[in-house]
Amino acid sequence: MCTIILNAQNKKIDSLTIELAKYKVEDSLRVNLLMSLCNEIKDLDIEKASFLLDEAEKISKKVNYPKGKADVVYNKGQLEIIKSNYKESILKFKEAIKLYQSLNNRRGESYANNGIGVAYYAQSDFANAIVYYKKSAAIDKSLNDLKGVAGSLNNIGNIYADQGNYIEAINYYTRSKELKLKVKDTMGVARAYTNIGSIYGEQGNYHKALENFNMAVSFYEKLGLSNYTERLMLNIGMVYHNLGKIDKALIYVNKALEVSKKQNNQVTIAICLSVKGSIYKTQLNYVNALEQFQKALQIRESINDKRGIGISLNDVADVQILVNQETKALKNFKKAEIVNKEIGSQIGLCRSCLGLAKCFNSQKQYQKALDYTLKSQGIAIDMKLLQLQKEITELLSIVYNNIGDYKKAFESHQKYKTLNDSIFNKENIEKITQLEYEYKYKQALDSASIRELKLTKTVLDTSQSLKKSQRNLLLGVIGFLVTSLILGAIIFILRLRNEKAKTQNVMIEQKLLRSQMTPHFIFNSLSVLQGMILNKEEKKSVSYVSKFSKLLRTILENSRDKVVLLSQELVAIDSYLALQNLENNRLIYTISVKNTIHTSMFKIPPMLIQPFVENAVEHAFVNFTGTRIINIEITCVNEDLVCAIKDNGVGVNYIKEGKNQTKKSLSTTITAERLKILSKDFKRKGSVIIEDRKKYNELGTIVTLILPYIKLQSDESINHRR
Repeated sequence: MCTIILNAQNKKIDSLTIELAKYKVEDSLRVNLLMSLCNEIKDLDIEKASFLLDEAEKISKKVNYPKGKADVVYNKGQLEIIKSNYKESILKFKEAIKLYQSLNNRRGESYANNGIGVAYYAQSDFANAIVYYKKSAAIDKSLNDLKGVAGSLNNIGNIYADQGNYIEAINYYTRSKELKLKVKDTMGVARAYTNIGSIYGEQGNYHKALENFNMAVSFYEKLGLSNYTERLMLNIGMVYHNLGKIDKALIYVNKALEVSKKQNNQVTIAICLSVKGSIYKTQLNYVNALEQFQKALQIRESINDKRGIGISLNDVADVQILVNQETKALKNFKKAEIVNKEIGSQIGLCRSCLGLAKCFNSQKQYQKALDYTLKSQGIAIDMKLLQLQKEITELLSIVYNNIGDYKKAFESHQKYKTLNDSIFNKENIEKITQLEYEYKYKQALDSASIRELKLTKTVLDTSQSLKKSQRNLLLGVIGFLVTSLILGAIIFILRLRNEKAKTQNVMIEQKLLRSQMTPHFIFNSLSVLQGMILNKEEKKSVSYVSKFSKLLRTILENSRDKVVLLSQELVAIDSYLALQNLENNRLIYTISVKNTIHTSMFKIPPMLIQPFVENAVEHAFVNFTGTRIINIEITCVNEDLVCAIKDNGVGVNYIKEGKNQTKKSLSTTITAERLKILSKDFKRKGSVIIEDRKKYNELGTIVTLILPYIKLQSDESINHRR
């Protein structure tokens, strides 16, 4: 924790520790010192804070110090909140209120009421939370304690934010900020800016979100506490994630997670795990995404954080749709809908309805899908949630198309494009800049052409002024040059024809090689299906046929083309692995793409990666009893597109020892031949290396493919996505 807390707070803790060590008398003064030190370290070292409270309680009882007894009970309630024991904390705060009332200590009574509000808020009991926040604010107002009133306004703003009432939330946050500025509560002002930034982030207004977060940072810097709170780091990380800057997002989220774990702050740990899950989801790493989301859900259920439970149920279900677990997804979206209705979370309800609409559309229950999509759209428009509006209008276009209402489908698609442009206007600005550059470049070319024409005219004028005796020589030179040009043109045409013939031969060879690949894959798949039928696994075989036909359609479509998008090839591989997993459900696999690679901007030859993945599934785990893992990683190294396929099986050396050395895998041999041809055709490096991971002190085999590719311009990839 010492890496987070800077000098200002350390000096205060050190000063109190020294003073406490010097003052040994067991009286009210020592109790007050113990309480002051407890307040400073409770967020840093909860065990030490608890130890200090025990000593303060013992001395208060010994010397009969009533205020000390009340303060001890109040601070014990605070520690229970940090530990997420909310019911126990409410009991402590109510006990403290009685003690403070007996002493006519209004300020202590206000603190305890606020503590109860915080505990109810953490349990998503917003109605009771507002009641106690308002009680606290009323007491603070009677004491002219503006800082206390500002704190209660901020807390009420938190509730409106969670309910999706962003207008009221910003209103309360702004009122709180103005009071904190008035009383020069720098820390409070920083927190208010953080909260306002969070609201703009939820609405998709990332520019204003970062603007407010940066204001918060400036106020923390005034206190010498830059990057002090984990929530601020987490919020900035979430904004960078939404902007697609994954590296920056991970830096901030990991910092926030580290701080939260040291503080044992379960609420923030769950939020960090959720954000990490979202990042994995963006990278198509669905296995890790689902793991992070489920961990967050478990934590939130253990502390009865209903608001968080609603968020996590939506997150888990979103990924389950992507991995074809639609039944589980539908169940979780329905649970999320119930929870979000119960706590009044509009944004959560919006996501639940959108998820249910996707499930029903997939199940061809189009009317239900339409009802839920429209319900979700109404909430998103009311709350000005641009990102969700974009997703909803895209789905609405698909649903209307399925129903047969093509006019509304077209209108919805137009709205989707408009929303997409408004969210990603940065890309549009970059396009305009590029067009301006191209215009200036064209102007420069035109200017050069004009100068060239002037020079040509001068040369012609000079030629006409030559004497007749020189004119014959000039005509001879021109004739020689013309003859040379004609001969050069003939040679060039012949070479061009030769190159076209070579290219045509290469294309024919590629088609022949690809034509061998598809029957080979079909043969392997039908062998698996035959095994299921012989084993009388009827349901599994029916499911297998359905998934196999879908995969085969994708492979056949891809195989017709010379090149396909990298994203399409990865989808086919993901479908193939899911199909293989259906047989025994013992395979764990991941497909990860480095965040600097946009899969929709790279085109590669089809069926290059799949044979090696198929080899890993079929041969890597012979006589292998452990957990079977296959990892596929796409990276870019020195402008080479590299695909690494790793498994944790028996290793290629073991496989070679158990086989005839003269026999090779048909699919890998064909792919190796294709790569040689494609390298010449694409004029890019293409190769395959197969190694036993034993040389790296690891288990299994690693296949390293360097893929020839064509990189699209950004506008080409955008048009393709549309």
